[in-house]
Amino acid sequence: MKLAASLIPRRFINMAQKKGIVIICNLDTRGEDIIFVKHLIEQRGHKAYFLDFSMEEPPPFKGDITCEEVAQRGGMTIEAVRECYRSDRDRAMENQIRGASAIVGDMLKAGKVQGVFGVGGGTSSLVGTSVMKGVPFGIPKLMASPMAAHPVYVGKYVGTHDITMHHTVLDIVKMNPLLKAQITNAVGAICGMVEMTQGTDIQFDKPCVAISSFGFGEMAVQASLDMLNEAGFTPIVCHAQGKGDKAMEDMIRAGAFHGVLDICTGGIVENLFKGNRDPGPDRLMAAVETGIPMVLAPCGLDILSYGGRADMLEKTKNRPQYVQDSLRVQVRTTAEELRQAADVIADRLNQARGEWTFLIPLKGWSSQDMEGRIIFDPIADAVFVARLKEKVAEPHRIKEVDLHLYTSEFARAAVDEFVRLYEGSPARAVAQ
Repeated sequence: MKLAASLIPRRFINMAQKKGIVIICNLDTRGEDIIFVKHLIEQRGHKAYFLDFSMEEPPPFKGDITCEEVAQRGGMTIEAVRECYRSDRDRAMENQIRGASAIVGDMLKAGKVQGVFGVGGGTSSLVGTSVMKGVPFGIPKLMASPMAAHPVYVGKYVGTHDITMHHTVLDIVKMNPLLKAQITNAVGAICGMVEMTQGTDIQFDKPCVAISSFGFGEMAVQASLDMLNEAGFTPIVCHAQGKGDKAMEDMIRAGAFHGVLDICTGGIVENLFKGNRDPGPDRLMAAVETGIPMVLAPCGLDILSYGGRADMLEKTKNRPQYVQDSLRVQVRTTAEELRQAADVIADRLNQARGEWTFLIPLKGWSSQDMEGRIIFDPIADAVFVARLKEKVAEPHRIKEVDLHLYTSEFARAAVDEFVRLYEGSPARAVAQ
């Protein structure tokens, strides 16, 4: 039975079309082992380009984009790169990243490439993922590497970008049946991704609103989704576990959102006191600087995530703790820590170019911050509120509501306040 072309989703029609995949690799040390990668992609019916960033030796064969071209585009000759590699490896690598990024960017603009694939060890992972970070959201990017699960490095490789890491387990040195099986799986993944992807063609018919979320505020977040939809917005949930709220900040700066319902602002205390969910030192600043309307709430400011951290758990052993499991242990924040958090938040909100409201739920800030539960501490919470009112230039923007945050009623109050701010904001004109 044949389906009419009009009934077949466009992504499936495009599946049979040849796509371009650039393979970022160093052929001088990996060439003979990974040449079959290009053949596998081409057997699938796509066009493969070897982009060779070799820095150490002349490769056994030339890439489709040679290491000489990469070096020159980065600003150095290949001879200078090789010399520099022996004495200043970082400088040589930065040159090749710069050159490869520019070349891949040109290929994307010309429509030659619909996916980026990286393969290799530590150096290849750093170069490959650095190039991928410059590739627009939605375009498939996959790095096959034995470093893909390294707890220290993987965060640096991926950051807040939509990069897929494929853990080969084995080092990519001298092809063998086990390693070949893993790389073949990775090639199958990138081919499937480019066949199914819609790329950067992501369409929205309503203005987008970012919502920060994690488990301790989930009821309010979930309730707000339907409310925002009914009010004419597309809600997009960002998991406030450190990387997720940092990604939200990056996407706000990139213009992806017309406003933010920042219910879970706990990243502020996580950064100040080195918790597991630390999003970095710029939390809130994207909305502050871009001027999009924001409604904030204190979910997560009541706890610090120290699970798996014997030193910090020992240091805070006399405080109330909520133990979810061995990796997730939440320690109650003190009045002094909240006072410091209020200072930081006030300083940032005082720089805001747009409209904002900070909603304070008087009956508790999270699912664990309620009467009868161990994290409940209304005295510490009150210290935060008093300090925030003292330090912000416009204290009338802090609104107390006689509700608990972990309720649909609080979601209603937050969404209504967001709609009020949005109706008078420049972001509304941009969305229209």
